[in-house]
Amino acid sequence: MLVGCDASAHGARTALTRKVFWFAVIGVASTVAQSMPYWVLRHWPPPILANLASLLVVTVLNTEANCRLPFHGSAVRALQAHLAASGLFVLAYVVTSGAGLHFRHYRPTASPAAETLVLAPSFALVTVVRFTVLRMIVFKGRHR
Repeated sequence: MLVGCDASAHGARTALTRKVFWFAVIGVASTVAQSMPYWVLRHWPPPILANLASLLVVTVLNTEANCRLPFHGSAVRALQAHLAASGLFVLAYVVTSGAGLHFRHYRPTASPAAETLVLAPSFALVTVVRFTVLRMIVFKGRHR
């Protein structure tokens, strides 16, 4: 028996712990998933197009993974989650493109690998923001 807290509080902490665990797994996978195609594509198109292509794929995959793992059992349909998350795509594109353009401004001869390493934290930041918005707005209070 738990001392000092009731079973519902314990259940809420357990659910949050599970969500945070899956968020971390999805976050790392999403950062890698965006970094790899960006690095490959960066050898041909300009940075903004490489970022657009990698972000398009990762946004869809990240939202789907969040629907299936941390927010499993939510009454929100996948299509609703993807539509809501699509607004985050614009923010993510502005943040990651801005970071890339800023870096390219100061290091115009940097290699695609160096560019990708510098952009990885912005990819990770976007993943944190996406999860937070999904959790606080899209899936808020909609669990069965």
